[in-house]
This record gives sequence, structure tokens and C-alpha cells, in this order.
Amino acid sequence: MITRILAAGILLWMIGFAWFAMTLPGPADESPTDAIVVLTGGPGRVQRGLGLLERGKAKRLLVSGADRRVRPRELAAANNAPEKLVDCCVDLGNEAVDTRSNAEETALWVTQHHYRSVRLVTTDWHMRRARFELSRVLGDDVRLVADAVPSEPGLGSLFEEYHKYLLRRVAAPLGV
Repeated sequence: MITRILAAGILLWMIGFAWFAMTLPGPADESPTDAIVVLTGGPGRVQRGLGLLERGKAKRLLVSGADRRVRPRELAAANNAPEKLVDCCVDLGNEAVDTRSNAEETALWVTQHHYRSVRLVTTDWHMRRARFELSRVLGDDVRLVADAVPSEPGLGSLFEEYHKYLLRRVAAPLGV
């Protein structure tokens, strides 16, 4: 009996991992939202957010998890973005150090600005956990649009992220 339960658990884990790895989220359409939030840490994220902002798809952008040493002018130069756009409409959040604190930093920013819709920009392999964390702190009052930046993650990265996601899905409801 224990062998069957163990085998069923392993089978469920394998099916879950296959689903996680084979169905990575993709980019969203460019319908407007009140705001854009970019979580730092992967290539193409900031560029995606700035491009959307430049095309008028949101009023403002938060770069969550930005290094404290980064200045708006440097961000603009590094991403080929107009300084004027960055000066007027980009906030650099530098309190976050992980996905959970990205969510907390974002929720505070969204509340301060009274936004009702937010586009979340992060890498495809990171989107499920990032969206889960952000949805938890924003609640149902804010519409969240997942806009994943495509990547080519390795098996090891997917394996690690799948377990982080599973752990948060179990731990968060327990208040951990």
C-alpha cells in the first residue's frame, strides 16, 4: 500500500514538472493597463517594460528589485530609452531582494498610486511563482496581466523553479 502511494506521488510530481516545463507562459497582448511592473533579474525584462511604456500602454512603470546604485539616467542609457520617459514615468524600487519582497514592494506602489490594473513583466520560467506571490498581496481588486519574456531555460533552472513554486504554493497558505 505504501509503495502504491509513493509511486502515485512520484507520478504526480513528474506529471506536474512536465506540465510546468512544457507550458511556460508567453507574452501578453499589448492592451493597456494602468501600470507596468518589471521584476529585475533576467534579460529582456526591463526592455520589454520600457518598450510598452514608450508605446503608451501604461501610465507608469516600477522596476522592482533595482540595485540601489542605479540611477534613472543610467537605466535609460543601458536600455536605449528616452531619458525624458524614464524621468517622468519610471520608479526604481530598491527594497526587494526576492520574489516575495518584489510582490510586497509592488503592492505598496500599486496602493499608493491607486492602480486597478497591472502588467507583470518577468521571464517565462519565473512567471507562475511571481504571479502567485503578487496575486496574493494584491487581492482581487487589481487586475493582473502576466506578460512573460520568452527565454530558453535549462533543465536545472526549470527544476529549481518548479520546486520553489511548489514550496510557495504549500507554504503561503500556512502563513510561512
